[in-house]
Amino acid sequence: MNLAEGFSTGLNGLAANKLRSGLTMLGIIIGVAAVIAMVSIGEGAKQAITKRIESMGSNLLMVRPTRADDVKKTEVTGSSPGLTNEDGLAILRECPSVQNIACEVTLKAQTKYLSQDWDASITGTTPFYEEVKNFHVEEGRFISSQDVDEWKKVCVLGKTVVRELFNEESPIGKTIKIRNERFVCIGIMEAKGQTGWRDEDDVVFIPQTTAQKRFTGDTKVTGLLVQSKGSEAGEAELAISEIEAVLTKRHKNVVDFEVRSQKEILDTMQQATQSFKLLLGGIAAISLLVGGIGIMNIMLVSVTERTREIGLRKSIGAKRLDILMQFLIESVVLSMVGGIIGIICGTGLGIGVGELMNKTMPGGRMEWTSIVSVGSILLSFCFAVCIGIFFGMYPANKASKLDPVEALRYE
Repeated sequence: MNLAEGFSTGLNGLAANKLRSGLTMLGIIIGVAAVIAMVSIGEGAKQAITKRIESMGSNLLMVRPTRADDVKKTEVTGSSPGLTNEDGLAILRECPSVQNIACEVTLKAQTKYLSQDWDASITGTTPFYEEVKNFHVEEGRFISSQDVDEWKKVCVLGKTVVRELFNEESPIGKTIKIRNERFVCIGIMEAKGQTGWRDEDDVVFIPQTTAQKRFTGDTKVTGLLVQSKGSEAGEAELAISEIEAVLTKRHKNVVDFEVRSQKEILDTMQQATQSFKLLLGGIAAISLLVGGIGIMNIMLVSVTERTREIGLRKSIGAKRLDILMQFLIESVVLSMVGGIIGIICGTGLGIGVGELMNKTMPGGRMEWTSIVSVGSILLSFCFAVCIGIFFGMYPANKASKLDPVEALRYE
């Protein structure tokens, strides 16, 4: 029996029991579809997060306060004042590798316009924020140096806040309340979208000094956003070392801050999403193993049902290899057909789930597209075929070893 005849015989055997063949393939179909869908969703998440972080600029550095790493130093040299406005000015003045810097004072507060209210993220900042964060005004203007110097009660709204408070009405020139303080809207930010579970458009920008005078009551800042002059890894590292030296000196040798680069965050997120993708693919692959067990069970039943057929074929000259190939090919055909159907279902499922995630993620639509790669299709299909060969080998071998005389006597 050649290979073509074997496939023809295998297909005829499966066609004779369509319902049973379909139910047997179901495990393979689910397994292949799950692998493709899960891997494509994981890859889509990885690409979306990478794109979002890279859009902020590769030369962005973030300085955040942390607990002092040496309590004894604090006791000896005196307490550090923490991150302040003056730290930002000192970094800009004393670090040659730094181009721009923006301070951040962040808090959550209720915003209100007429009868509408919304809990938003309030960010007190400085004019360079637009350039440093690559986040620009779409309508109106951003906070100016004069606004900061004069502690003006003006605000710039993100798209989500505009939608929740004003619906279709333009907010420019309107007055909103933030913790019962009146602020005049001077601008609307461009749409930034989603980063993970955080809505970048759910934000209200106000002058940094206004946030400190009206809400926090001190000169401390939540963080410093630093833009280095170069985007290469070496230039970013040089800027980090300069910032650390300046702040360590200003904070009396108390290291109560950390400096992180955008590349470091990007690498961490990529590693996390890669692990997430492998985990999803591994869980889905278990379905393929379950499908393989189903194939073996059905093939064993098929061998029992066709015992007399096997005896008849052997009695007229069929060799053991012919019988082995016949049943092995039937098993492989089951896996291949199930794999093809699974590829179609998995591709559709992956794209569908990606679109669903876009529409249901909090904060509006996220630029998340499931990426169905050729690699995941080939991997899952080859795995399905290997499952068919592995789990079909035992029933095929059992059939090939049947004694023709005993097989013909089987009732």
